[in-house]
Amino acid sequence: MNTEQATTLFDSLSSGVRLDAWRLLVKAGFEGKVAGEMAREMDIAPNALSFHLKAMLHAGLVSVEQQGRFQRYRANIPVMMDLIAYLTENCCAGETDTECHPDKLSACCPDNRSKRN
Repeated sequence: MNTEQATTLFDSLSSGVRLDAWRLLVKAGFEGKVAGEMAREMDIAPNALSFHLKAMLHAGLVSVEQQGRFQRYRANIPVMMDLIAYLTENCCAGETDTECHPDKLSACCPDNRSKRN
């Protein structure tokens, strides 16, 4: 992942509707959700949700599968995990004596950061 890709992902999540849609899809897991079902659950007009899902699809955050006349969306969890890895790849790298240093932990954790503050 690079800065341009990360920026695209953040841009695609830059609204409350998109964040809610993402969280709904994450909760649904591999089964995903049909767009109309999502619109009802989110209490949003289907055409408005389609606009937001299209932006997320373009960024690669979601995938879509045509099922008859319905479109089933799924969260692309590996892309989000890549984004998280990109954001945290240098976590505590300059602080070699801390418990949070990447050589000592596989990932930074909030508990270790709060101990230092």
